[in-house]
Amino acid sequence: MNDNKKDYAEDTECMHKNVKQEGGFFVCQDCGLIETDQIAFERTPAPDFYSDSQLEYERKIRMSDSKAIQDPETRKRYEQIKTLNKWFRDSESSFTEQKKTISMLKGNGIGLSIDNAKYNEIKDKYLRYNKYHRQTYENMVIIFLAIIWMEIKETTNVRVEDFIKTSKELGHKINKKMLNNAMLKVKRTDKRIKGYKNTINLEQEIKSKVKILFQKDLNIIQYERVKQHFQNEQEYTKLKMEMQLLADELLSIIPYDKILNLNYKAFTAGLIYYIGQTLDNRKIFTQSIVEQTSRFSSTTIRKKYHVLVDILGDPQESHA
Repeated sequence: MNDNKKDYAEDTECMHKNVKQEGGFFVCQDCGLIETDQIAFERTPAPDFYSDSQLEYERKIRMSDSKAIQDPETRKRYEQIKTLNKWFRDSESSFTEQKKTISMLKGNGIGLSIDNAKYNEIKDKYLRYNKYHRQTYENMVIIFLAIIWMEIKETTNVRVEDFIKTSKELGHKINKKMLNNAMLKVKRTDKRIKGYKNTINLEQEIKSKVKILFQKDLNIIQYERVKQHFQNEQEYTKLKMEMQLLADELLSIIPYDKILNLNYKAFTAGLIYYIGQTLDNRKIFTQSIVEQTSRFSSTTIRKKYHVLVDILGDPQESHA
């Protein structure tokens, strides 16, 4: 009995200085008592930022931020947020960062067809989207790139893969799925604001894009490539004008449902080859020349050619 009292006295005299965490509990290593025994163990209090003065509080915050930025991944994200923040401010004021991006895309051979008029269209569409959809900075950059691509994709020979690659090189995180989703958002916004276009307007818009692209792609084929077939450059220029007039005539015949879901750029490459086959000399605009200028494979050009044959008939028989 006396021994028990002695042990109890020793326990009560324990100051619980040697405390360790075991199995989710704080256990005194000297006397064996655990936290559930209602023993108030001494622990180092957590730092209280708000107990310091304002200057000391701000100093500690700066120190913690500085340590975090030393991590490469954190620093990369930190710099990205600063850039995007500037992007967002400029989108509502000077539009400096956006214009700089367009200039850099042009410098990489993308978006060369963006003149002042098209630049203002891009700016207006982007600001309109900003107004109706307040998104994160990252989303707004992707939306801007999507609007640029929508404005140039029908009138350029640049592939979407090249556009995405160049955008990444400029520091923008984007992939094909993100670009497609962004384009869908822009189209839905345009439809809500402007209303849905009727079939006649859509047909005119599609055929107008094909005409512009046809002229552009045809002019890319330089006289030096085909000069063996002509007496002089004026003769070649005259032929190109005749081909453009024939393209207008053929597009007026082609039904809307036949071009609704086509790739317009590939279709235009096939149209150049098709009209080339209506000429007396069918060796001027070969598949090889159209392939090199349009950047579509001979297989793709041949497929679009046969689509046109199904719609318009054999080029030599129908347009002799």
